[in-house]
Amino acid sequence: MRLTEHEQAMLDGKEGPAKQKAMDLLVRYGEALGAERLVDTNNVSSSVSASSPVMREFAAKHGGGFDAIFSEFNLDSAETVKIPKIETHACQLIQAVDPDHWQTQGISRERYELNKESEEYSGSIGIQLLSTCTPYQVGNVPVKGEICAWMESSAVVYINSVLGARTNCEGKESTGAAMLTGKIPYWGYHIDENRLGTDLVEVEIEMETMEDWGLLGYYIGEMIGDRVPVINGIKGTPDHNMLKHFGAAASSSGGIEMYHMPGITADASTVEEAFGNNKPKTVIKYGKAERQQAYELLNHSAKDKEVDFIMLGCPHASLEQLWDICKLLDGRKINGNTDVWIFTPRALRQVADRSGYTKIIQDAGAKLMSDTCPAIGQILPEGTKVVATDSAKQAHYLPAIMGIQTWFGSLEDCINAAITGKWREY
Repeated sequence: MRLTEHEQAMLDGKEGPAKQKAMDLLVRYGEALGAERLVDTNNVSSSVSASSPVMREFAAKHGGGFDAIFSEFNLDSAETVKIPKIETHACQLIQAVDPDHWQTQGISRERYELNKESEEYSGSIGIQLLSTCTPYQVGNVPVKGEICAWMESSAVVYINSVLGARTNCEGKESTGAAMLTGKIPYWGYHIDENRLGTDLVEVEIEMETMEDWGLLGYYIGEMIGDRVPVINGIKGTPDHNMLKHFGAAASSSGGIEMYHMPGITADASTVEEAFGNNKPKTVIKYGKAERQQAYELLNHSAKDKEVDFIMLGCPHASLEQLWDICKLLDGRKINGNTDVWIFTPRALRQVADRSGYTKIIQDAGAKLMSDTCPAIGQILPEGTKVVATDSAKQAHYLPAIMGIQTWFGSLEDCINAAITGKWREY
């Protein structure tokens, strides 16, 4: 790997041990990837949270507090080094605890206190505590062509595709090193030719609802894996919530980090431009039969119609989505045997409070939460056996992570289940 004079100086330890550890990690990482150089970044989205007792035990054993945790889990260093203030703009992604609803979520006081201390530490070194899987909804909106170092699959596919920023799906180690150095290996979706389309998807049915977009994304991910689909045949213009759900579904079922909808997403105006010199590896048709196949895949774990828990807001809900929920809940009451948790970024929850949305949700018997989700936090109401959600991502992960039955459907389906306590298929 070719290093600049400044990069070599950091690797040689001339800017302190933390940056030396970070540069060592980035060089090893880049060489493993086949990257020839590093590239500058000033936009890092990472996870520096330490909300598990295991991490507390690790820190106590090594006598270094949160510096020990950062050294081990963000710099791949068994040696604890003092972590300085970070060099880049960086934000904290979704965490495992909502500090305002930790008791409702069944979180222990020890875990709550650890999360609080972790937030204080992260803020002290310069990390912005957005604590969401959708930083682009609350201020971190990279521009077309901007080199980023982001974790979180649904966020990566959104900024690569919808915004035209450039990032690979990074990990805690590479993003931890990036925020200390302002560097990341130059590879993958940073490079023009790797962003070109690989497979063509011809959509033959109308895409009208959020459910439609989740099912399309899930099917494409299943069929294409981690390549770059070009989606043709979309009539009209989907809003940002639809694209958010589409990308989250595609990245869950197949690991997609980049896609094109010519004339809609950032990188290409036409199918020809999306492919460049590439020829489609496959041409996939998506119609009614394929939609039904995706629906059955997402509902494969569900058998019982009695629903204990409704989960909404994955990826974290926007204000528009919160208002849609409010319109369906206003003046109604949640079934006494069913819990409803709705997740949104903390910054948007504050707007929801001021706008009266939170009151509508609470009056109906539901709860508005932030900072986490059931899959990341591994949190459910006690006794939950059957979940309903409008999120293809949660429907994909919850059966495996939490061992529960999960129904997937529309927002209207989920609210009806919340009111009646029963899932009704259409």
